[in-house]
Amino acid sequence: MKDKAKKALYKKAKKGFSGYPVATVAFYGPDDRKATKLVVSIVRHEHADSEPMRKWFSDDDIRGNSAVLAQALEFVRDNDAKSVAMLDRIVGCPHEEGIDYPEGKACPECPFWEKRDRWSGNVIH
Repeated sequence: MKDKAKKALYKKAKKGFSGYPVATVAFYGPDDRKATKLVVSIVRHEHADSEPMRKWFSDDDIRGNSAVLAQALEFVRDNDAKSVAMLDRIVGCPHEEGIDYPEGKACPECPFWEKRDRWSGNVIH
């Protein structure tokens, strides 16, 4: 039962696009090994803004937190998402530019991401 929500999210994501609304699921962390933030947003139709959005935080790797993943799955279901878009990796720093650190600067708490492409994880020269 522990991984039921995690399996359900991944299974729904593997199905691909099944229509709108689409739930986007993204993990963020100080590096590419530990996710400390989960963000789920709902895109109601093509070209729509992502809203509503929910964020969860953890000191431990959130991908192993069955209670948080169950809440995320419930959020997806409550918003009648027909599709789930989710990457299988951490996509960047959990801190927000302009909120947690100044715009245009690198996050001082997450130097790992300073010169990395968040989508590929590759170092940018």
